[in-house]
Amino acid sequence: MHTREEKIQAFGRLLDIMDSLRERCPWNAEQTMETIRPMTEEEVYELSDEIVKGNSQGIAKEIGDLLYHMVFYARIAQEKGDFDIADCIEKVCYKMVFRHPHVFRADGSLVPEGEAPSAREIADTWEIVKAKEKGGNKTVMSGIPDTMPALLRALSMQEKARGCGFDWKDREGIWDKVKEECREIDEAPTEKDLELEFGDLLFTVINAARLYGVDPEAALSRTCSKFRRRFDYLEKKVREDGRGFDGMTMEEMDAFWDEAKSKGL
Repeated sequence: MHTREEKIQAFGRLLDIMDSLRERCPWNAEQTMETIRPMTEEEVYELSDEIVKGNSQGIAKEIGDLLYHMVFYARIAQEKGDFDIADCIEKVCYKMVFRHPHVFRADGSLVPEGEAPSAREIADTWEIVKAKEKGGNKTVMSGIPDTMPALLRALSMQEKARGCGFDWKDREGIWDKVKEECREIDEAPTEKDLELEFGDLLFTVINAARLYGVDPEAALSRTCSKFRRRFDYLEKKVREDGRGFDGMTMEEMDAFWDEAKSKGL
């Protein structure tokens, strides 16, 4: 592993490279925060993919790519006179110190070991601590981006509510709510109402997964991968049969699907 000095030098080199690219590369010089944003979103998913794979070298690469983007945004802001990378770092340092009173005292010194609460106690009061933060979000939910994928946004909202003490006392109780949402789907009078009721059902199922300690995004991702494997097998068998999907009945395709399941796909 590298020394602290080597880490600082590496970060300094990245800043130097960004300065050179911004000043001497036509493509980099033309970029704005708006043009970079979609690429940043892609990089986040690429990092997530490498984490799921457990590929340490891939994770290191994707962290580097994301770090490059952060430096890029800060450089653009610096050119406008808005802020620079040091402001970004200072803001996150202040926030992390403020939000961890079990680690840092008001004067910045460390709390003696053994006095910190449990991880669960910290999580249960997290949003309350954040609400006291100077210059923090105006409301508990305001820090959740509207552009976040709906599944992740639902989970984030539920976690924030839990951090304020607003949560189910017994996880088993949520199944009555799931049944209630299913009934309301059957009773929806219009297509617009039907969409809303399906949203309520999905939100409740995500909540149930959270209460049972299951990451709903990871769970759904695994199911999607399983569906793809089985459907690929089905498609392969359909092609081998020589008739195509339009020439097969649902029962015949189900037989291939069950065959894929029996093979552990």
